[in-house]
Amino acid sequence: MHSNSTPQFSSPEGNFAQDLRTRVHSYFQSNNISKYGGSKILIKALLLISLFILNYCLLIFSEVDLWIKIILSISLGCLTSLIGFNIMHDGAHHSFSKKKWLNDVASYTLNFLGANVFFWKTKHNIVHHTYTNIPEVDDDINAGVFIYISPTKKKLYIHRFQHLYFPFVYAFLYLYWIFYADYQKYFLKKVVDVEISGFNKKQKIIFWTSKIVHLFFFVVLPFLVLGLKVWILLFLIYAFTTGLILSTVFQLAHIVEETEFPLPDNQNKMADEWMKHQLKTTTNFAMNSKVLSHLLGGLNYQIEHHLFPTISHIHYPAISAIVREVCHRYNISYYSYPTILVAVRSHYRNLKKLGRE
Repeated sequence: MHSNSTPQFSSPEGNFAQDLRTRVHSYFQSNNISKYGGSKILIKALLLISLFILNYCLLIFSEVDLWIKIILSISLGCLTSLIGFNIMHDGAHHSFSKKKWLNDVASYTLNFLGANVFFWKTKHNIVHHTYTNIPEVDDDINAGVFIYISPTKKKLYIHRFQHLYFPFVYAFLYLYWIFYADYQKYFLKKVVDVEISGFNKKQKIIFWTSKIVHLFFFVVLPFLVLGLKVWILLFLIYAFTTGLILSTVFQLAHIVEETEFPLPDNQNKMADEWMKHQLKTTTNFAMNSKVLSHLLGGLNYQIEHHLFPTISHIHYPAISAIVREVCHRYNISYYSYPTILVAVRSHYRNLKKLGRE
């Protein structure tokens, strides 16, 4: 990755970062626990993939009423999101397994679902995780013309109502991602102003092959079996469900009332060290819900994920206690919402404030 515009973080002051890393490392060492997902995440992955294949076959090939196929389209969208949260995400962060090939297999589920994991790793792992919520750098807060999030973007009159129509915009994310954004990155070779490095001939072959495979299974084959009108209806329902779930979960982590959008100074330097910056720009939600944590692949523990992205999500509930304790000791804020509904309300209020202030 290279860019002349990427800011530099301040050097760590005090022992906060070192203390936090030491405490978390000691947790795994003293309990003789691997930081990877292990058998638990593998079983979850096999179950989700099996359910996805079953759901897909029922949707395309079963002779059932249209309303049942609509329900199957919604459930397929949910399963697509769950595979992204639980399998692809850990695989792309190399925390799914200690075996590289298993991480690669897990991460390439994203390609089968229509996107490209190579571009995702640059956009998400490198840019978003390093420069979280920094305007003009973090592409995740570049929500297009209809949503005003970044304070450096031009505000339009329509943004006064973004808190009312944002679910409709979020629903288009999946379609925008797989049919436009990936191709834009392919030809521009950039994520905002950050150059994508290492995109060689092998990656180009993988890109086009996986795009063709996805088009066959999600466009050509369903069209041939179901017919044009039914395919369009079911595919849009599937895509809107996927987009809405993915967008909402990721937005709740960074676009709420407490989180900040820090800007670098005139020397292109951030005020905080990297770990403190992550805590100012990230929040958790529904930490007491084991069911939600299981379904979302621990993405309701975004603070722990951002501080320790190479640790599997199955460990986030345990290490969150350590993170909270160390933050309290150093008088550093740790943002969290008790439920997902409270987090959604905060996101709603934040969009309203950003659009009108």
